[in-house]
Amino acid sequence: MKKWLTGALAATSIFALAACGADDSTGDNEGTEEGGQVELIVGASNVPHAKILEEAQPLLKEQGVDLVIETYQDYILPNQDLEAGEIDANYFQSLPYFEQQIAELGYDFVNAGGIHVEPIAVYSQKYDSLDELPDGAEIIMSNSVTDHPRILSLLEEEGLITLDPEVDKMVAEVGDIQDNPKNLDFSFDVEASLLVQFYENDEGDAILINSNYAIDAGLNPLEDSIAIEGSESPYVNIIAVNSGDEDNEAVQKLVEVLMSEEIQDYILEEWNGNVIPGDAE
Repeated sequence: MKKWLTGALAATSIFALAACGADDSTGDNEGTEEGGQVELIVGASNVPHAKILEEAQPLLKEQGVDLVIETYQDYILPNQDLEAGEIDANYFQSLPYFEQQIAELGYDFVNAGGIHVEPIAVYSQKYDSLDELPDGAEIIMSNSVTDHPRILSLLEEEGLITLDPEVDKMVAEVGDIQDNPKNLDFSFDVEASLLVQFYENDEGDAILINSNYAIDAGLNPLEDSIAIEGSESPYVNIIAVNSGDEDNEAVQKLVEVLMSEEIQDYILEEWNGNVIPGDAE
C-alpha cells in the first residue's frame, strides 16, 4: 500500500491500517500472533528502505517475526503514523532529520539503530562537472532544512563556497555562506520528492538529490551525478520507534537482522556503493 500526499488517500490508508489493528502490534511483545508469528508493521520509503526490508523478511520469519512493510512517498506521514500507533516502527529518515523532528514536533521517539547511509549527490543536465558551473548558476535543493547542512558541506568540500568557520556545519544554513565566488543562486523551496522531476525537466543548473529518490527514479548516484557525498557522512538512516518499544523483542530482532552481515552485504552488492552500510546509533 503506497501512501501519497493527497489528503483523501492518506486518510483512507490510515483508516485501513486502523481497521487492521496495527497499533495492537506494539508494546510488551504482545503483537498480533498468527501461527506463532508476531506481526511487526514498519513504514518505509520505497527505495532502498523497503527493498532492504523485503530482503530481511524471510530471515525475520525464521525468528518468528512476520514483517509487514508499508511504503510512503514523503517525509511527514511516516512519523505521524508512528506516533499514532498505525505502524510499529519506521525506516526512512536520517539521524539529523529524526532529531530535528523530535525537537520541533515533540515526538517521543527512540533511535533503535542505524542501518545505512544514502549519499546526497549533485546532478546536472547542462554541465559535466562543478567546475563548469557559470557565474550566478542556480542551485536547486530540498526545502528540508535538515538537508541543508550536508548539501552546504558537500559544496564547501568541492570548493564552491566557504561557510562561516564559527558555525556548526551540522546546522549550517544558506545564510551562513561566507564566501561564494561564483555567486551561486540557491533555490531551496522544492519538496524533496519533486527534485528528480525538476532534474528531468532540466530546471536550474545543478540539483542536489537524496539517493533514495534518485535510485527510485532509475538514476545511479555514482555514475549520473557530477559530485557525491563521501562515506564519512553522519547522515545514517535509522529504525525509529516510540519510546519504550526499543525493548520490544520483535524490534530488536529487526535491527539485529538489518545489521547482520547478510543484509549489509546485500546493501553493498545491490547498490554498488550508492547506498553504504552504517551502524551509527
